[in-house]
Amino acid sequence: MTLFGNQLQQVLRRLGRAPLFTAITLLTLAIGVGANTVIFSVVNGILLKPLPYPHPEQLIGVWYRADGVNIPQLNMSAANYFIDREQNTTLQDIGIYDGDAFDITGGNAPERVSGADVTDGTLPILGAQPVLGRLFSRQDDLPNAPHTILISYGYWQRKFGGARSVLGRTLVADGQMRQIIGVLPKGFHVADLDDADIYAPMQIDRAKVHLGGFNDRAVARLKPGITLQQAYADLAHLQAVTLRSFPTPEGFSLELFQKANIHPLLRPFKQDVIGDIGNMLWVLMGSIAMVLLVACANVANLLLVRVEGRRQELAVRSALGAGWMQIARELLVESFALGIAGSLLGLALAWGGLHVLLAIAPEGLPRVHEIGIDLPVLLFTVGLALFTSLLIGAIPVFKYAGTGINATLREGGRSLSQSRERHRARKTLVVVQVALALVLLICSGLMIRTFRALSHVSPGFTHPETLQTFRFYIPENRVPDAQGDRVIRMEQEIRDKLADLPGVSSAAIASSVPMDGRYSMDPVFAQDHTYGQGELPPIRKFMHVSPGAFDTLGTRILAGRDFTWSDNYDRHPVAVISENFAREYWKSPVNALGKHIRASSTDDWREIVGVVEDVHASGVDKPAESTVYWPLLSDHLEGQPTEVERYVTYIVRSPRAGSQTFIHELQQQAWSVENEVPISGERTEAEYLRQSMARTSFTLVMLSVAGSMALLLGVIGIYGVIAYSVSQRTREIGIRMALGAQRESLTGLFVRQGMMLTGIGVACGLVAAFLSMRLMSSLLFGVSPMDPLTYAAISIAVLLAAWLACYLPSRRAASINPVQALRSE
Repeated sequence: MTLFGNQLQQVLRRLGRAPLFTAITLLTLAIGVGANTVIFSVVNGILLKPLPYPHPEQLIGVWYRADGVNIPQLNMSAANYFIDREQNTTLQDIGIYDGDAFDITGGNAPERVSGADVTDGTLPILGAQPVLGRLFSRQDDLPNAPHTILISYGYWQRKFGGARSVLGRTLVADGQMRQIIGVLPKGFHVADLDDADIYAPMQIDRAKVHLGGFNDRAVARLKPGITLQQAYADLAHLQAVTLRSFPTPEGFSLELFQKANIHPLLRPFKQDVIGDIGNMLWVLMGSIAMVLLVACANVANLLLVRVEGRRQELAVRSALGAGWMQIARELLVESFALGIAGSLLGLALAWGGLHVLLAIAPEGLPRVHEIGIDLPVLLFTVGLALFTSLLIGAIPVFKYAGTGINATLREGGRSLSQSRERHRARKTLVVVQVALALVLLICSGLMIRTFRALSHVSPGFTHPETLQTFRFYIPENRVPDAQGDRVIRMEQEIRDKLADLPGVSSAAIASSVPMDGRYSMDPVFAQDHTYGQGELPPIRKFMHVSPGAFDTLGTRILAGRDFTWSDNYDRHPVAVISENFAREYWKSPVNALGKHIRASSTDDWREIVGVVEDVHASGVDKPAESTVYWPLLSDHLEGQPTEVERYVTYIVRSPRAGSQTFIHELQQQAWSVENEVPISGERTEAEYLRQSMARTSFTLVMLSVAGSMALLLGVIGIYGVIAYSVSQRTREIGIRMALGAQRESLTGLFVRQGMMLTGIGVACGLVAAFLSMRLMSSLLFGVSPMDPLTYAAISIAVLLAAWLACYLPSRRAASINPVQALRSE
């Protein structure tokens, strides 16, 4: 221990005498380790850490698929839920849930509160233990039972100050008196419903359930020892029981459901929580790991230069009896001191960098509350510290701790500049740096091309930054279902008042707006097309819109006309369809006019009166869905006697969109008609558009930062090799100049040397990129993983940067005084 302490003191003393070397080395390692720690903390929090529920390995998501009609994924239906829960043999229990929002009234001002609807088994399946009160019972979940709710810990603290007297109190939610029966534990949430503050029982009336209606998500807990395959076989067997136990919806036949070939789709519940973000995170983790390798190569180069300056000293010590282990131990102590110190500094940078990363992360990042610097992240950082220490120390040890060091005593001082063997390791490290930098830059180049391709997709609406949207709900207790006309007249009155505001050019109403994720999908029959017995037509996206909605959005009407208010109040059986629907069935928008469609066999046939351009409702990176637009108020639609839209989105076009003053004015106009309902979801359409591209832009930023860091370190490495080569060959340069060599030829000599290394690195990088870029394919849009333009542009950019890094130190060779050079050693 005393020997180690003495060696450590000597190392620290030497590092202190070289402050510039020490600072550059520590900063380089800190950036590499810190960046890796940040990304790993995200990967760990989202992908690796178990879900925060008891025995999370037993939790599964229960979905369905209908292979007979090419639907790869369906939610849970109420019919399947009841049969699966009552007759399964492999599950402890199964519950369904869905996101919701509640208008809380009766206070100083109404507020919109996020929430969730759950069946009585959902929360116990997830292991919820209330801090106050109780969970829902089977009785709470029965239809017509007294209305009860649970509240989140955060809402309890914000709304009620953490008072224990909250139990038994009532809230007016969506016009209904609901009694608070419990408070959920701090930090508890259902799947990805992180912001839910109020939980209500679903209270499904089994007597009114029919087949279909796959609208809710489901979670189940396997019995101990049961596998996913056994659960699948069990639930697949129950599908036939479900078909026998419930009636079909009006206008649909049992044969149609049988031919749909519906069967379960089971997967670990963790997959439901995190979605498809895994590919993006692993790509980012790999890119940042490459940055660390480049940083280690750079530091190893610096250490090689430093150790080369001690060659004579190490040779003398070896000649005096110092063994290989003794010299290697001293070199490794220095590398470990640098590696551990750099990692500690990197951990400090990671703590601050993590907050920055989460601030710019795409909205909806799952499990964001579980991301942090915890024990696994600390252990990962310790592992990085050891890895980097060994990596940066191994090359100097193998190169200068062996018996070959004695040859230094036999080399003349001038022969030092002649040794090509001595520079091989440094040149190899530079080649590695260039290759890794090229791979990262190609990744970022492909993401730039992807972002550019997405930016050039026409979304089906114009000037989204001037489109202000918000949601509004007219509850049944305010206007009963029998008064559908009155609901629409209230919504129209609000729309007219919004249109009267200063700066507003138009206003409209819709059931949803593009990219907000709030649309439904169902089959649509065409009257002039024949369908086989039990054949189901293709699925279409449904939207309900008011007159003027297409004009307000900037969606072009390609043929026919828009809806009118008389279409709503007189219940005219009309529809508007998207261009892709029209071309699929009738070859052109004009040919579709006058044709008739309906959603079920009991619906009225509806005349197509207009065709509009396609809208990318799910994001510009996804195909535009084939869409049917209905009026806000209709009779005999989707098997319902009357269909009226109560929960609507208002769309207001104004250059004032997005300002708080404007949003306040919109609220006041809505309250002038209905003062018991708050507006919610205030967003511009540009925000929805940015959100749809957020994952791409986030990946682009991260890869660009990683590529830039790697390129900078690679350029520094090339500069260092050439600069060191110039300094070591001073005498040779003097001889060449004395013999008549021109300055340009001397400069070219060193530029060619650096460009040769760069060329080898670029070639290796292109091969590595070609082999690995297919992993990027899921993140790309409108560009091939092997895009030749990107590969060529990045290669040229790296070569130009390398040429500059070679040229600057090479100029020094041309400015050397030959007389002084001939006198140098």
